[in-house]
Amino acid sequence: MRAVSGAGTVRVEVWSDVVCPWCYIGKRRLERALEDFEHADGVEVVWRSFQLDPAFPEGVRQPVPEMLERKTGGSPEQIRAMQERVTELAAQEGLTYDLGNAIMVNTVDAHRLAHLAGEHGLGDRAHERLLRAQLAEAQVLDDPGTLVRLGVEIGLPEDEVRAVVTGDAYAREVEADLREARALGVTGVPFFVFGRAFAVSGAQPVETFLTALRRAHERARTSAPAG
Repeated sequence: MRAVSGAGTVRVEVWSDVVCPWCYIGKRRLERALEDFEHADGVEVVWRSFQLDPAFPEGVRQPVPEMLERKTGGSPEQIRAMQERVTELAAQEGLTYDLGNAIMVNTVDAHRLAHLAGEHGLGDRAHERLLRAQLAEAQVLDDPGTLVRLGVEIGLPEDEVRAVVTGDAYAREVEADLREARALGVTGVPFFVFGRAFAVSGAQPVETFLTALRRAHERARTSAPAG
């Protein structure tokens, strides 16, 4: 979303990871809340990087069901049932998941690409495309060719995307987001901060987001300097 300013302006910062199925659900619910929010034209959404598993080795690719079995100690049947429940909730938001075929990777490169997109005003589009690629299309989000293709698809210059994907640009920005998340006490995502005054953790109901938007707007309106 475009940057906005003026009395009542609300910045919504969203810490999210592109391999997180709940983050895509939360994104849709926030969007639905914005559709019902009376002052949506005064809202700026800023996407922040988060890694669900920052220790996941770079260069390693593992089927998500196997990763979840290792991480939770659950049986294949338990993991399949858990993924089916999340898939059903996603379907209620119009999302079609393919979690059984999803591949877990270290997401730092995808986050660096998202920061480049943010510089071009395409942060929301980047997160939408990366979430869909991971959760609905089972694409591999540490593959340089895949990231270049997705970046170009959302409207980024190919030479800039390729330079970022093959280098280390925006690594500091990603680390700054992760550091800020730790300072805020964020332990899971999605995590939403409204006007640096109110926080919502998790993919909460639309009504919860709408209440937070209204409270943040009222706070911004009443605290804006006169004149």
